[in-house]
Amino acid sequence: MSRSLTAIADSHAAPPADANESTDEPPAADAMTYAQSGVDIDQGDEVVRRIRHHLRRTHGPRVLGLYGAFAGAFRLDYNEKLFKRNYKDPVLLACSDSVGSKVLLACEMGVYDTIGQDCVAMNVNDLIVQGAEPVFFVDYIGIDRDEPAVVERIVNGVAEGCLLAGGCALLGGETAVLPDLYAPGQFDLAGFSVGVCELKRMIDIARIEAGDIVLGLTASGVHSNGFSLVRAIVKQKKLKLDKIYPDLDNSRPLGQVLLTPTRIYAKPIVQLLRRYRVKHVVSGMAHITGGGLGGNVNRALPDDVDVTINTRAWAVPPVFEFIKRQGNVDNDEMMRVFNMGIGFVLIVRPFFAESVQRQLEKSGETVHVLGKVVRGTGRVRLK
Repeated sequence: MSRSLTAIADSHAAPPADANESTDEPPAADAMTYAQSGVDIDQGDEVVRRIRHHLRRTHGPRVLGLYGAFAGAFRLDYNEKLFKRNYKDPVLLACSDSVGSKVLLACEMGVYDTIGQDCVAMNVNDLIVQGAEPVFFVDYIGIDRDEPAVVERIVNGVAEGCLLAGGCALLGGETAVLPDLYAPGQFDLAGFSVGVCELKRMIDIARIEAGDIVLGLTASGVHSNGFSLVRAIVKQKKLKLDKIYPDLDNSRPLGQVLLTPTRIYAKPIVQLLRRYRVKHVVSGMAHITGGGLGGNVNRALPDDVDVTINTRAWAVPPVFEFIKRQGNVDNDEMMRVFNMGIGFVLIVRPFFAESVQRQLEKSGETVHVLGKVVRGTGRVRLK
């Protein structure tokens, strides 16, 4: 069962008067219905009604609200005299990602309000690595049955994530009711995002040079990677998600700590890049996801340099020490699986490193000087 979110941005698209016209013949006693198979169309209509205003609050003047449309519409440019936002040589960038097995934890705890932010973050944090401004987002929810209140809470979280991304419009999405695919009470959440960048302002790793400084932005927690290992440890050690563990957090139970939503770096990064319209101050970036610092920063490097990172340059958050201790996970494995407290990395020209750090801190980020670029072969050296 699908929903066309953009179609109902201004009002709910009612079916034509004769779309469900009944016949004079009564249904047979053993007649099957769609609802009996697990898909309730009326519940789907209720979902559409509930989520309409969540989309509308993410829409700006570039969103075209087409009534009854099957796809969302977004105007890339508009009148320069009015908005001064036109692109001269635009490049569109796109990516798709899911929240992964973190949704199983959300299902187990019955917490649906923050998982949408995770979905947005996993997409827009990838887009900005290339220098793009995230402009719109669409989501996909696969669920065992239509539960309007649950879907509304998920979509509300997606909308909140789009707003945190600095005006990224939630254009639409899809809710697929698949009782034969998902176990009762379970769902899946994925998203697709598009961004835009001036061709000459795209991040080009060929510009990275020996001597560049590596800056790291603090993560909000585990983010959305490594949860297969986390859940295995919770199960094996019989940890309770609703219990407060003092060596982890004195005020929040384990489950809430683990469900802390992924930090969205889009707004401060886009603002930073806009301040340098001529100079290429930022030479490279990386979103730290599965694979950790070593497995993601190397993707931002050309073949003639290495990056050295001092792993004592920041304090590892308690949640990772807790995971390591409970699962007896060795340090190398922790560094390979988790972000370990650094969610995003910038490689910047040394002359501008302090200025970039100050600007990001004014935007609310906690910034650490992690290391520098040296001559090499495209590797990351963790020391």
